[in-house]
Amino acid sequence: MKQFLFFIRKEFLHVWRDKRTLLILFGMPLIQILIFGFALTNEVKNSHIGILDNAKDDASRAVIQRLEASRYFEVVENISSNATLEPTFRQGKIKMAVVFPVGFQNELLHENKSTIQLIADATDPNVANTLVNYASSIVMDYQNDMRGRLDLPYAINTELRMLYNPQMKGSYSFVPGVMAMVLMLVCAMMTSISIVRERELGTMEVILVSPIVPMRVIVAKMVPYFLLSAVNIASILLLSVFVLDVPIQGSLVLLVSECLLFTVSVLALGLLISSAADSQQTAMLISLMGLFLPTIMLSGFMFPVENMPIPLQVISNIVPSKWFYYIVKNVMIKGLGFDFVWKETLILGAMTVFFLAVSVRNFKTRLE
Repeated sequence: MKQFLFFIRKEFLHVWRDKRTLLILFGMPLIQILIFGFALTNEVKNSHIGILDNAKDDASRAVIQRLEASRYFEVVENISSNATLEPTFRQGKIKMAVVFPVGFQNELLHENKSTIQLIADATDPNVANTLVNYASSIVMDYQNDMRGRLDLPYAINTELRMLYNPQMKGSYSFVPGVMAMVLMLVCAMMTSISIVRERELGTMEVILVSPIVPMRVIVAKMVPYFLLSAVNIASILLLSVFVLDVPIQGSLVLLVSECLLFTVSVLALGLLISSAADSQQTAMLISLMGLFLPTIMLSGFMFPVENMPIPLQVISNIVPSKWFYYIVKNVMIKGLGFDFVWKETLILGAMTVFFLAVSVRNFKTRLE
């Protein structure tokens, strides 16, 4: 047992003396969670729009005021005529134009109907559709306020309710995925070079002649990174709650426990890579490219897994970050308990055992 604790102490000292490793361990997660948390979003905010107000009446001004008050739009151009409309789009000044016809208010008051034209730049179809939907909702709100309590024949009113994320914040969707990506990259990248580094430095000979068994070597190399990753988990959750405004709806104990389980699984995966790689560069390349792309593409937080072809859906099941993303989303965002995530937890646990077993089996007790 003393030899095992001494080996853990050696790993701690090795990490502590390597300033670059400390920077990667503590600096990279904070930077990534902030950058990805603010940059990765499916919301469209502060989009530049132009107004062509041919009516210039109270009704058109009321709608324009509502558009300006919205956090989705920023009116940057007051277009004078239809002739200058297309050149404004060509110059890239606006993403959408709102065109009011002549006599807009008069048509509303006397004919009970009028038309507002929404012209969007569809070079990015998703952004164009989103902007049009936002503007249409604002116009509908104004229409409902004008209608008041007047009941029209055969009128159908639609009531919307957004569960778990009523404000439709993009951070609610991306924070769980960013957590999975950050922990996957940092933990796997650090442990993927641990064993192969011993070979390159020539210290593996000392380890092999010591009486410590391979299983304890593997576990001893995981313990320092596990404890340091626990600090990262705490910082990530604090940033998510107090900076990105993503509340923890479920049990904090359950969420932290699941994060620690995923950390162990990723650390074991990194050790598996380290035991199979021949150099630190190879191990780093595998951990970065071999784990980063599946986490982005197949975990479900960037692209829905259900929309993928069947072969990719099957392959996504072997990506640990997919199951962790589902767990965090259900616990942190939906506020669900262990009864709803036990299957994903069991899968992560099985993956952890598998990675550890293969790492121990592939651990070379002789230098070649």
